[in-house]
Amino acid sequence: MSMFCYQCQEAAKGTGCTKVGVCGKTEEVANLQDLLIYVTKGVSIYTQIGRQNGLELKNSDKYVFESLFITITNANFDESKITLKISEGLKLRDSIKSELLKKGVDIPANLHDSALWVPKNEHSYVAKSLLVSILNTEDEDIRSLKELLVYGLKGMAAYAEHAFNLGFENNAVFDFMHKALVATTSNDISSDELVALVMECGKYGVDVMALLDKANTESYGYPEITKVNIGVQNRPGILISGHDLKDMEELLKQTEGTGVDVYTHSEMLPAHYYPAFKKYKHFVGNYGNAWWKQKEEFESFNGPVLLTTNCLVPPKESYKNRVYTTGAAGFSGVKHIADRTDGKPKDFSAIIEHAKKCEPPTEIEKGEIVGGFAHNQVLQLADKVVGAVKTGAIKKFIVMAGCDGRMKGREYYTEFASKLPQDSVILTAGCAKYRYNKLQLGDIGGIPRVLDAGQCNDSYSLAVIALKLKEVFQLNDINELPIVYNIAWYEQKAVIVLLALLYLGVKKIHLGPTLPAFLSPNVAKVLVDNFSIGSIATVDEDLKEMIGHEIVNA
Repeated sequence: MSMFCYQCQEAAKGTGCTKVGVCGKTEEVANLQDLLIYVTKGVSIYTQIGRQNGLELKNSDKYVFESLFITITNANFDESKITLKISEGLKLRDSIKSELLKKGVDIPANLHDSALWVPKNEHSYVAKSLLVSILNTEDEDIRSLKELLVYGLKGMAAYAEHAFNLGFENNAVFDFMHKALVATTSNDISSDELVALVMECGKYGVDVMALLDKANTESYGYPEITKVNIGVQNRPGILISGHDLKDMEELLKQTEGTGVDVYTHSEMLPAHYYPAFKKYKHFVGNYGNAWWKQKEEFESFNGPVLLTTNCLVPPKESYKNRVYTTGAAGFSGVKHIADRTDGKPKDFSAIIEHAKKCEPPTEIEKGEIVGGFAHNQVLQLADKVVGAVKTGAIKKFIVMAGCDGRMKGREYYTEFASKLPQDSVILTAGCAKYRYNKLQLGDIGGIPRVLDAGQCNDSYSLAVIALKLKEVFQLNDINELPIVYNIAWYEQKAVIVLLALLYLGVKKIHLGPTLPAFLSPNVAKVLVDNFSIGSIATVDEDLKEMIGHEIVNA
């Protein structure tokens, strides 16, 4: 076994990747990511000691969320960038240690010998990283809970970074990240203590998604119901993928008047719903589908592609020279656009000049899709929605949020949506929507039967909507609402969304297409016993179980 990773839904054989990642990462990248997480835990240990002794250490917060984000599935495949991040962490750790020694702080002796502290020789990183494998935690249940916590933190870090880029922070979220990372280094922590931390992670997951919702809406306005073009124009274009709206804003400003159009891809589709972006006439539509189809869609787009975050598939040589990364994203041999410095925006001039030399996109479809049903917009329709529920026009809401992926079994979600009875409405967020957002499912009294709230982090909107409906119907429990949950997951941002829903008390969530490989049988049993979490079966069986609808075959 040259590596081990089971953090995503596509873990090999449903147990874990041991030679190369299904995502495409090499054993070297996988082991460097393990080492980066280990070094990050060390930074958190010293940060906690530093803050207990009066040091502010804001740079530690930024380091931790950036490092966690880099290790999310399909974010960064660049060995050199991960190695630089490890070096940065070691220097940060040593600088904190130096400040503590200057203050006369007695640093616990066991820290000097801890396996967290790897040699500074950069050439030994890969070899040493094999010593920090998650499999070194022998107890299966403790290992499972620690990894569930770390993966929740990775999702939390992604949302914290997006908010940070817009100038919004929550120090309590950062403090929890440090606390939780430190807890995972303990050899004496119990299962009960870890379960409590996992639930607390859900609490801070709600907080960080609320923070990002505030950051997005105060920066760009509340999302509005919007028709988005899925065809193409006849000018060169730039395709922007990922999740970061600050990158979206700066790219739109810099491309204005250049003759270059901007298209969104996958999780950037919801950028069209924000009022602030509607003023850009060259912001012309959405191209393609979910992240996993990018090898075909980036090829036919013809112009350069900007990856702002995770969801990068190792590019084909035929278009690799047209791929640019920025932020947490990275791939060896691909051009990377540097981060902001001194308050100045990123410089997108290279990708703009590249676009001018390219052919316009090849059209792959025509038409429009409708979205923008975040909590503020839906609550404006509250009377209409409540009226439809009271009259029986709407009998069920089905939350089908989450991620899309490559597995053929995910066709289940298209079939499930198409077979839903006409008196049901789908609430969605994340790229899972691409399995059904182009189906002609109609509406109920003017209410579309697919209400797209936005990106995966906008699952927060779905929670706000549910809590508001609970209040309107004067219910004691959110689970009394006519809402069922059939959620698809792929990577770690879906993990924090799941933990947030559990923290809010949501039960009977169906999770698919498979349950996480990192859940041991005992940990899975805890989730089943306490929250009635279940896996999916066949479409017909699940329709009957979830909403009491039985398909009668002709």
